[in-house]
Amino acid sequence: MIDCGEGTQQQMLRYGIKYHKIDHIFISHLHGDHFFGLIGLISSMHLNGRTKPLFLFCPAELKTILDLQFLHSGTVIKFPIEYYFTNTQASETILETNDFTVDTFVLNHRIPCTGFFFKQKLKLRKILKDKVSEIGIPNAYFPLLKRGIDYKDADGNIYKANQLTTDPDVPRSYAYCSDTLADGSYLSEIQGVDTLYHESTFMHDMVDRAKETFHTTAFEAAQIAKKLDADKLLIGHFSARYRDLTPLLLEAREVFPETYLANEGETFMI
Repeated sequence: MIDCGEGTQQQMLRYGIKYHKIDHIFISHLHGDHFFGLIGLISSMHLNGRTKPLFLFCPAELKTILDLQFLHSGTVIKFPIEYYFTNTQASETILETNDFTVDTFVLNHRIPCTGFFFKQKLKLRKILKDKVSEIGIPNAYFPLLKRGIDYKDADGNIYKANQLTTDPDVPRSYAYCSDTLADGSYLSEIQGVDTLYHESTFMHDMVDRAKETFHTTAFEAAQIAKKLDADKLLIGHFSARYRDLTPLLLEAREVFPETYLANEGETFMI
């Protein structure tokens, strides 16, 4: 989960997202619309009997806020919360698994704020089961084939790994740009990202207001996506003044056609 505003639990219930499936939560900064739902979510996990750890990547001050709320509500959380305090001054890798890495990058907002860059790792080659069965290659050799190592049978025949396997899927990436000025300072950190989420609080006729509040316009977000050579742009974090979001979408699409509204409940393929 990335950021956790008010109403998060209601939306989880609405879209059938289970509490126990969430193990990692990333909080970009400490404005309320990005973390006010967290105390309720953690409390519900506690009441529902969670025992496995929750990994929370966030500004250091968030622990103080949560600890104070738990203290004065007499709540003793029954599961471990493993904190990783983000560095709001420099980019860093904050999580690495067998499948992906998560890096932070520094954004320019009114208070310290980080974006998150999710990068899938290159997987091993895929076995062509029909071909290896025909040759009679033992299963124990499959890991070597996946790594590109040729197979030699008892008669000395050599079978090329690249003929018995296919290329893995191309790794994909996703960048989450939370609240920020569109100053371009973070572009080098996420160059070539496949899917970009970028805040687009205002239309460009309010660019002065955007700069005053350290936010981005839909036009600027589209320019950023174009500079990054992204495949897809998702825009969100719209000002409440916009009842109809179509003008923001059209403004962005004039610059970057593959732009979509990050509407509640919609699913996008990275």
